[in-house]
Amino acid sequence: MEAQPATVTKWAIDPTHSEIQFKVKHLVISTVTGSFSQYEGEVESVGNDFADAKVSFSADISSISTGQEQRDGHLKSADFFDAEQFPKLSFVSTSMTKTGDDVYSLVGDLTMHGVTKSVTLKVEHGGQMVDFYGQTKAGFEAAGTIKRKEFGLTWDGVTEAGGVVVSDDVKLVLNIQLTKQA
Repeated sequence: MEAQPATVTKWAIDPTHSEIQFKVKHLVISTVTGSFSQYEGEVESVGNDFADAKVSFSADISSISTGQEQRDGHLKSADFFDAEQFPKLSFVSTSMTKTGDDVYSLVGDLTMHGVTKSVTLKVEHGGQMVDFYGQTKAGFEAAGTIKRKEFGLTWDGVTEAGGVVVSDDVKLVLNIQLTKQA
């Protein structure tokens, strides 16, 4: 008996029900949260099993928002993301491994500011549900930490007292709802 080929299921990020955020320490005493409002991504899984899923994602740097216009302008400038020269950040998975009940380790190449580095995110699958319109949705929360200086975001400010203005560690927090594609 011949084995049937695996059915690939395509999923797309539902931007209406998703959030792409980053958190960074400011003056080492408080945390600033920012987000991207323009992004897209897709996931390919075998059926409804997300082990070994292929994940790709990109965000428009110009859509960055921290709730403070002057800071957002600084982040888009050549001091940080340099949105004019590097308008997008992207992520392409290299592996997604199930590590527990509804928990995965997602490894992939993050490209930002013209630099590509491998990053690992812990992913929690919140489950699946059919919405009011008959669409199958899947929910995920992904989190990890990167070092901004490894991606060429090296601007540093120092206070009069010698304190660092912006931490090197940046926490990534993604709450993603996927829509199963027909």
